[in-house]
Amino acid sequence: MGLLAIGSPLDWAEAKQHADHVREHGIEQFLHIWHRLKDRTGDVLLWGDEIEYMVISYDDEGKNARLSLRQTEILEDLQHDASERKKTSPGREACIPVFHPEYGRYMLESTPGAPYGANLEALLSVEGNMKFRRKLAQSRMHSNEVPLTLTSFPRMGAPGVFTDPYYPPGGGVARSLFLPDEITNPHVRFPTLTANIRRRRGAKVAMNMPLYIDTNTPRPFIDPNIHDRNIWPEDANARDGAALPDHIYMDAMGFGMGCCCLQITFQACSVNEARRMYDAFVPVGPIMLALTAASPIFRGLLADVDCRWNVIAGSVDDRTEEERGLAPLKHDRFVIPKSRYDSVDCYIYDCDSNRPEYNDNDMPIDPAIKERLMQDGVDELLATHFAHLFIRDPIVIFEETMNQDDSKSSDHFENIQSTNWQTVRFKPPPPDSPIGWRVEFRSMEVQLTDYENAAFAVFIVLLTRAIMNLGLNFYIPISKVDENMHRAHQRDAVHSQKFYFRKNLFSPAPGHGCSPLPSAGHALNGLPAHINGRANGDDTQSSTCSSHTTSPRSHSPTCEKAEFGPVEDEYDEFTINEIINGDGKDFPGLLGVVRKYLDSLDVEKSTREQLEKSLELVRRRADGSLVTTATWMRNFVHSHPAYKHDSVITEEINYDLIRAVDEIERGIRKEPTLLPACYEGSSQAKEGDLFKACCGDVMDIANGAKVEKGLGE
Repeated sequence: MGLLAIGSPLDWAEAKQHADHVREHGIEQFLHIWHRLKDRTGDVLLWGDEIEYMVISYDDEGKNARLSLRQTEILEDLQHDASERKKTSPGREACIPVFHPEYGRYMLESTPGAPYGANLEALLSVEGNMKFRRKLAQSRMHSNEVPLTLTSFPRMGAPGVFTDPYYPPGGGVARSLFLPDEITNPHVRFPTLTANIRRRRGAKVAMNMPLYIDTNTPRPFIDPNIHDRNIWPEDANARDGAALPDHIYMDAMGFGMGCCCLQITFQACSVNEARRMYDAFVPVGPIMLALTAASPIFRGLLADVDCRWNVIAGSVDDRTEEERGLAPLKHDRFVIPKSRYDSVDCYIYDCDSNRPEYNDNDMPIDPAIKERLMQDGVDELLATHFAHLFIRDPIVIFEETMNQDDSKSSDHFENIQSTNWQTVRFKPPPPDSPIGWRVEFRSMEVQLTDYENAAFAVFIVLLTRAIMNLGLNFYIPISKVDENMHRAHQRDAVHSQKFYFRKNLFSPAPGHGCSPLPSAGHALNGLPAHINGRANGDDTQSSTCSSHTTSPRSHSPTCEKAEFGPVEDEYDEFTINEIINGDGKDFPGLLGVVRKYLDSLDVEKSTREQLEKSLELVRRRADGSLVTTATWMRNFVHSHPAYKHDSVITEEINYDLIRAVDEIERGIRKEPTLLPACYEGSSQAKEGDLFKACCGDVMDIANGAKVEKGLGE
């Protein structure tokens, strides 16, 4: 959720007066970074994951599972434990995970103590590291509490008790009919963000997810929990049409930003590699959203969608009526088609393969910002990207940080950059930091077990290596990516939908005009020789990029420009199974190119077998032999003896569902439709063994690469 600054936040009436100041100086701050670091190359290939947990409190006597609002106390204990562990384990500081606060007062976010390296052996430690973090979090909780990796809490905002301690719905910040303000992290940034989004919009946020219509669901379904009360002016929103029939209505930021996810951040070798990786991730985002679908229930009602994304997009949609196209532009500058939390609007890599036809969205930009960036040498594609992001206003401004040294700070830049929450984020290096150019992959829903989360993380990491090593090209028109995002939300999208994807992944290769990267040959530390430092006589453990890894349009004079046919001939509709596992004919699938990359390496048999264990989950979720988390949850509800087939999730059903999730994670409950037989659970994992296992790779990286913590922050 960004930097938790200490200071005096401005309410919207004051903040909007300084919006232009923040935008102007944010662009100047980026330009300082650009001029210093645009030619920087040779950064080590590093990555890290972010996992978010919900702290669940059990009321066994009342058969109720609630959200525990003890985030502050738990984090304080974890931070104290980390300080003590550093004293007792000198030299192993990088092994100690970092826990962060999140929007929900019941949420914890965790990251590894130091980023992982790019070697294959690092991938084998990911699941153990995740288990270690969960173990640490659990150790600081009450006996009736547990950290679960749920994407959305099924009964948040439903009638009854869903928080511990209980607070009644309402409050002057969100003004929600369903959520208490106390559910929000009390740090001033979070309630200010919540209130200012509402104030800027001129109304409460409104999310309507289509209701799953079961045999006993009343038709039309009119939400019985929308009361005729007028405590706040916005209370009339629901009665005046904000709440749609046959939909699940939500009216507060907490419903979206209170969801959990799995995010992966990569440090690239250079800015060009980061831009190339960013573009390749854009079409992959909807595919991974569908494959990790894990949120079929909102406000105690079964939805006819399986994913969280549209709920979060709506929860921070601060656009006014004019910006949403509901009224003529008078006070605002642009009609803005999307929320500030949504899918990517344009590709940014400056190469021949990035055809202008791909950026086919109606995308408003600030022309003055684009001109300013291009005057200072930023190419048109990247200038357009930031000129689009910077049409947004800063939502939270701290009075004390108004005046900054633009050559030394990036706070104004990050104020807007980090509140454009898209499926992929391009992240410039922070000032005065060894961190390089990064890309964050943000679309995946968090899974119930560390085995699943590690498997999807490992797959994405290997996919990045295949993209770079094999010169893969995933470009399709952005409008088709948006359509894929819509399809990814649909119930059981893995089986019910087809998705647009590029037919030929190898031609032409982005950044190389007409040929892929050279064959990997042998590898050192699991990396292709041509991007390993030792290949050039450098005997370090770090793996850096060579000039072969990035070749933007202006840097490839020796390669003839590729010939292109109609864009429509480059893509087709595929099932998720075909996109992941291939069609058995010409299309290799994403797992196919990952295995092609692994085949090019000198990988030990045991390492390959362990990697295949992770990839098995991805393969089987795609081919349907294992169901998604969302489908498993639906099946659990439908088979529960207390379910009345009326779309309602009662406290009893929710309690049993959460208990089942807990038992699955521990390995006590076997679910062969959800997880492969190899899954063992965390119940037997010992904290000491996990700590020791985590330290092996992470200490090599921390000592050899000399990078600072927080790659994924």
